[in-house]
This record gives sequence, C-alpha cells and structure tokens, in this order.
Amino acid sequence: MEKVNDIKMIAKTIFGLEQTLADELLRLGAKEVEIHNRAVGFVGDLGFLYKANLCLRTALRILVPIETITVFNEKSLYEAIQSIDWEKYMNVTDTLSIDTVLNSDLFTHSQYVSQKAKDAIVDQFRAKFAERPSVDLEKPTIKINLHIFNDVCTVSLDSSGESLHKRGYRDKTNLAPINEVLAAGLVMLSGWDKRTNFIDPMCGSGTILIEAALYANNIPPGYFREDFGFMRWNKFMPFDETLWNTIFDAAVNKITNHEQTIIGGELSSNVAKKAKENIKLAKVDDVVSIRNCDMKDFEVPAGRGVVIINPPYGERMVKDNIEDLYKMMGDTFKKKFAGYNCWILSSNLDAFKHVGLRPTRKITLYNGQLECKFMKFEIYEGTKKIHKLEGKGI
Repeated sequence: MEKVNDIKMIAKTIFGLEQTLADELLRLGAKEVEIHNRAVGFVGDLGFLYKANLCLRTALRILVPIETITVFNEKSLYEAIQSIDWEKYMNVTDTLSIDTVLNSDLFTHSQYVSQKAKDAIVDQFRAKFAERPSVDLEKPTIKINLHIFNDVCTVSLDSSGESLHKRGYRDKTNLAPINEVLAAGLVMLSGWDKRTNFIDPMCGSGTILIEAALYANNIPPGYFREDFGFMRWNKFMPFDETLWNTIFDAAVNKITNHEQTIIGGELSSNVAKKAKENIKLAKVDDVVSIRNCDMKDFEVPAGRGVVIINPPYGERMVKDNIEDLYKMMGDTFKKKFAGYNCWILSSNLDAFKHVGLRPTRKITLYNGQLECKFMKFEIYEGTKKIHKLEGKGI
C-alpha cells in the first residue's frame, strides 16, 4: 500500500475537459499531474484526496489504484483478482460493489466482468473465514473500479462513491438536464472573468447558471454532498473525520461574495419555476435570477460578459424548427449582445450553420454519448458591416 502521505490517484472526467481538470489540480496543489484520455493522474496525501473530492469542479470521481494485473480471459481475471490480498482493504463484515469500464476485445460485458471479480473476492474471504462480504450497490464500504484496456486491468478503490457530478443541490430537472461537471467545464472553458455579466438565455433547470455562481464565488462543488465513498473506509486509509473537517472548513473559509450579474432566461414557465427552486437549493439565489421569456425578447444588461447556451440539438424537433431556432440565436446575438462572447454547445453541426456567424473557437466535448462542438462567437459593434466588407473581399 502507498504511504498515506504519497498516494497515486486518478481523477476521471468528460472527454475534452482533461486540460481544465489538470489546471484545477495544479491550482489545488497536486503533484505529478499527468493528462490521460478522460482522466488525469496525480499524487497527493490523504488530505488532498479529501480536498480533490470536495473542490474539483470537472472531476467525475477520484480513484486510488491498488494493483495493475494482466488478464486474458475470465479465468485469468478471476485468478488475478484473487491473488490480491483483500484483507488489506476490507473486513469480511464489510460490503462491496464493483464497477467495470471495458476498452478491450477480450471481454464483451462489463457486468459479467464485475460479477467474476466479485466472485474472486468473496471466495477468498469464504476460504479464510467460512463467511463472505455482502454486495451493496447503494453505499458499500468499499467501491472497487476495474478498468480493462486491452489485456491490462487496473484495480482501483473509488473514493467518491456516487459520481461527483451529483452535487446534491438539484432535485428539480427538465427532460434532459446537463451534467453538472460538463456545465462547470463550459463555464471554465469560456474564460469568464467572474466579474462581468454571465447569461444563459435558454437555461432549462439552471445548471449552467448555478455552476457559474459556485465557480465565481469559490463555493466548493461538493459543499452540498453529505456522503463520499472514503467516509466508509475503515481498513484502507481509514476515514479521518478531524482531517476532513479541517479540509472542509478551510474550503468554506475561501468562499467569496462578489454579487455578480448572473441571469437566465427560460421560455417554459414550468421549467423556469424548477430552475428557481434549484437555484434556491444551491443557495445562490442572491446572485442568480431567472426571467420567464423567449431568448429573442431577453433584455440584455449593459456592459460586457459571457453567454453560454446548451440549446436543443434537434433529436426531438423537425428540421425546419431546429434551423429556425439556431437562426434566431444568431440574429439575437447580433441584435442584442454586442460586447459579449457567446458560446453554444451542440451536437448538430448542420444547425450550427444557421447561426449565421463565424465561430472564433471550436472545442470538442461529449454530452453523454453525443459528440458536441462548443463554439465561440465574438459579438462586437458593427458585426454586420464587417461581414459585408469581408464578403466583398475587402
């Protein structure tokens, strides 16, 4: 086992947010930061493991690798998992669950791999004690993560428990709420300075606005959570409640209150109501306000700022309607948002063409299984005139 003052960890994230997460880790004080695909490796002590879970906005979970094994089939997987001394990590009276991520032609079903690994652990305890640990999918003592890439299986303990995108502030959602980690990533990628105006004129259940407010006021994203996986560890790096309270209090003491202008617009009165309830639950209703209106009727505050929109991608809309929607967004940018940097996240590249503006930046991200582009449109006085001149080759 690694010394408690020098733990190798892996923070999992969404494709496209790896560099953002690495930057977060460096700001928090992580050592040996290394970027991987949808993950960032780093080193820190036990307090840093707690801090990473509490404070990282773009991490989905924090894993602690304990073994790397070579596997060829189910039999070799079973034997390799059984060769690990599981008594170092758990007691026979503890509960466990196993998550498997596959990137290998050797195995086809992640649930089957999890089942074989569970059998190996349970059989090891049964042989020693004539008893076995139980499975608990909700709140196990130890949550084990298997990542199989080709024939290499990394066995890790999941210190987060539930995914870190489950912040604990949201209980009212619309049909397709954006993942909180992705929402935080959009805010950070936009380069918003935390001082100028921040607007989401199609805000849905308010997630992007809430994440902007948490980011701007240095509120830890894990502030609202009552449970992390490491809190149930009692044998491997046992939970140190005094250390956790010290880390938590230090993070809370860094909360600021700058009273930014953060405004959302939402066409549906029912969804706008849900957004207001979520904003209140997140305790940012003093800085975030919601207007029940169409984007084209949105009253834009004077000054500069950032706009981020996660509009419908068109899966549930007819083609003409989605094209009209994206044209309306572009027209409204030109008409009302001079001085703003406007960003749109969408998987619909054809619809993007109807925005009618040239993007100055394109970032590839995934929203769930959908490959998306996060496009930046800089809006300034005289946009139309400049575009006309460009069209004439001037």
